[in-house]
Amino acid sequence: MADKDLNDLFLDTLKDIYYAEKHILKALPRMAKAANSDQLRAAFEKHYDETEGQVERLEQIFELLGKPARGKKCDAIEGILDEGKEIMDEYADTAALDAGLLSAAQAVEHYEISRYGTLKAWAAKLDLPKAVKLLDQTLAEEKKTDSSLSQLAEKAVNYEAAA
Repeated sequence: MADKDLNDLFLDTLKDIYYAEKHILKALPRMAKAANSDQLRAAFEKHYDETEGQVERLEQIFELLGKPARGKKCDAIEGILDEGKEIMDEYADTAALDAGLLSAAQAVEHYEISRYGTLKAWAAKLDLPKAVKLLDQTLAEEKKTDSSLSQLAEKAVNYEAAA
């Protein structure tokens, strides 16, 4: 096996998050439909639109690298999204559903924040300034979404679940 380096790892991880984002795009409409809270539904719908832009930015990075935009199966995101499906099934028609959906969404956000932070650091090390800028934009969106979800949980959703 040829020696693999940071360039290979960067590309593999880029494929991983590309796969993840494509699957998140499939999950968000289901989560929005399942949500009882209008605010939570709106948050999922807003993040869907942001995720489309994030996929486009990833495609730009693939283009910068001269590589086709292809995903690589990501077991981590599949597991996180499966947990979200379980919550939708097990807590349907309960006051706790939205709190569960929100927690599943934050698990996704935390995974994305980890991946984008790592990719940004590697892009900087690999002297890919355009990729750094694109990844930083997505990382900022993911952090903002996570913060918004935390605020929604603390101000409304968790109270409603506990009522």
